[in-house]
Amino acid sequence: MSQPFKDAIGICKTIMRNGYDAYVVNTMLQKELYSPRREAEIDIACEPPTEELARLFPGLQPGVETGSLGMLKEGGITFHFYPADVEDASHPEATLARITPRLLKRLEENGSLPAHLACPYIPRTYETYDGFVDFHVGEIRLEGIPDETLRRNYLLGIRALRFAANFDLPLEKNTWMAIVKGGSRILDYVAVSDIMDEWRKVEAENMWHFVQLMFDSMLLHGLLPEIAALSRVVQIKNDEGDQETVLEHTIATMRRYPEELPFDWLGTLALLFHDVGKLFTAEFDGDRWTFYQHHRVGAKVTRKLLSRLSFPTEDIDLICHLVRHHLRFHSMLTDKGIRRFRALDEYPRLIEMARADRKARGKALTSFNHNMKYLERADTPEQMVEPYLNGRDIMQATGLKPGPHVGIIRDALLTAQIAGQVNSVEEAVEWVKGYKL
Repeated sequence: MSQPFKDAIGICKTIMRNGYDAYVVNTMLQKELYSPRREAEIDIACEPPTEELARLFPGLQPGVETGSLGMLKEGGITFHFYPADVEDASHPEATLARITPRLLKRLEENGSLPAHLACPYIPRTYETYDGFVDFHVGEIRLEGIPDETLRRNYLLGIRALRFAANFDLPLEKNTWMAIVKGGSRILDYVAVSDIMDEWRKVEAENMWHFVQLMFDSMLLHGLLPEIAALSRVVQIKNDEGDQETVLEHTIATMRRYPEELPFDWLGTLALLFHDVGKLFTAEFDGDRWTFYQHHRVGAKVTRKLLSRLSFPTEDIDLICHLVRHHLRFHSMLTDKGIRRFRALDEYPRLIEMARADRKARGKALTSFNHNMKYLERADTPEQMVEPYLNGRDIMQATGLKPGPHVGIIRDALLTAQIAGQVNSVEEAVEWVKGYKL
């Protein structure tokens, strides 16, 4: 091995001893192009930025080539530094830099430039909007050839969907096709934690759109197949007998929920899972599908899915709680039922989940409004509730004489009021008359 390459390896070792990756770019090609009659030049790919390189090598000078981090002249040898690919989500073949602008120039001088090297890719550090054309064009578009741009960092596929949802912009057609074609590789090379980091940056009001794009691009099928499978589960939408898929209903409720509780990211996400239990409880009975206990089953399945997505334990517990109890506010509750409901944690979120469900189906809010009215009464503790009739009223209505039996009827009347069986003075009079008999 000639001295220039030995020195280059020594520089790489210096960089690596300081905690960074470094290697000599395409050693075989550089050896073929090396000539003792010319000034020795060696290209090195490395991880540290220019500032760190300058600290390691005080003689570092600005680079003259495109994408260069700098150059260093030592012992009659010029070392050119270029950024190494450090993106976890890039295609494996893109990890190793095999050509640089300087090597291209030498190949051209020799007349041996391969056609496939006409447009080299020089790795660089990615910022949030790197890889995208300016959004002022009115659509989300990957720079250059979308397939190649995506190949350099597959996380851009998830980020493009996030931008499309948050900024309400369409995806440019070639960019969309690159994401669809590269869907399996996105899931292969992008860590789940990175996908969820992008997902958490989707605003609650736009999450329904993001989920729809994830489904349309087939990414949801690989990430959450149980949710994607809801597109094949059919249910009755409304009293008119219209049908919809459970996934259509899920996305519709996610769209409605933030209308009353904006910015509630976890509450909106809970609606993505609230009907997942229907996939496991669906049963055709006579002329319709039933989904008995889907809320209980769904809570168990949700815990498994969120663990797969590496959610924090406290978030998993919260979302599973919302899935488990999301049906509690759907029925027309009695006074006692309302009090039990109000004792649940996160009951305001459960209320809005029920409201979003009714809106998504286009159903009347009759039972919902009834429960909201009773909820106001639940602010009064049971021990402070007074019966509609006192002892004298009960004796007048029933013709009874004073005695302990009047107190028994009064207590029974109070219990009936709390249970929602008696809701006015007139009903109370009829009730005590019937109780006496």
